[in-house]
Amino acid sequence: MLVNRLRKNQRSIGKWARQQNLQCYRLYDADLPEYAFAIDCYGRFVHMQEYQPPASIDEAKVSLRREQARAAVQQALNISSDLIVMKTRQRQRGKQQYQALNEYRDKHRQDFVVLEGEARFLVNLHDYLDTGLFLDHRPMRRFIYENARNKRFLNLFCYTATASVHAALGGAASSLSIDLSNTYLDWARKNYSLNGIGGKQHRLKREDCMAYLKSGATLFDLIFLDPPTFSNSKSTDNILDIQRDHVSLIKNAMKKLDKNGLLIFSANKRNFKLDDVVSASYELKDYTRASLDKDFQRSRKIHQTWLLRHG
Repeated sequence: MLVNRLRKNQRSIGKWARQQNLQCYRLYDADLPEYAFAIDCYGRFVHMQEYQPPASIDEAKVSLRREQARAAVQQALNISSDLIVMKTRQRQRGKQQYQALNEYRDKHRQDFVVLEGEARFLVNLHDYLDTGLFLDHRPMRRFIYENARNKRFLNLFCYTATASVHAALGGAASSLSIDLSNTYLDWARKNYSLNGIGGKQHRLKREDCMAYLKSGATLFDLIFLDPPTFSNSKSTDNILDIQRDHVSLIKNAMKKLDKNGLLIFSANKRNFKLDDVVSASYELKDYTRASLDKDFQRSRKIHQTWLLRHG
């Protein structure tokens, strides 16, 4: 059953990805309830993330399904087991999201380069829960590339700064990318180097984004605000809860936005609800449908995206 579904998806999504010159795409996302996995292709490698099963399910049954899923991927895609990386997704708090996974800690770090449009990105399927590239935000990176020319770009909670790479390649006049994690900022520097980006006009900064938004008077023409759902890093006293804090985040970000500028706000909390005060305060456009490519049409709740301007 799973083999047949993977083959069907590969004929449709795989063909689409090749036509788009995409090396990385989501092939399967819990299409069948019995096999609750997100399965992503990264070139010749496959990244499998098992959604954490309920504690009530017997571990032996969970283990069997896991092995069945791995075997199905091997058979459907005709690849060897060593090209498959399997992980279990669960909520990460504080510094957990930046630490190496124990099961891979002693392995040699396996970085490799993938292409996305004009950009080159370093990904790592082994060492962390995430890979360095959020596949669901591919359309927004494309949007930023197409709209960044001669703009001053601000990337908040920048992760590995993939959106900033697209902004720079799209002709941004300058960019500032901010994150609290040294791990991700080091990764971002490697992405910059891969794409020949550097100098004073494209800067990376280690700071708490919530604190940054309350300081200074620098204005930007294009801002990407993509906060985590929850963060309680030991590096700051600020505890972020996106549902509780998004209004203040947006208001402070809009203070950094030039009068003719554009703010892109995205939330990946599954049941997130945008407060009415946001739509009452700014010119607002729901961009969620346009922000999802073909490979994420089955998982439309993976994120929501809005475009905001000063009224």
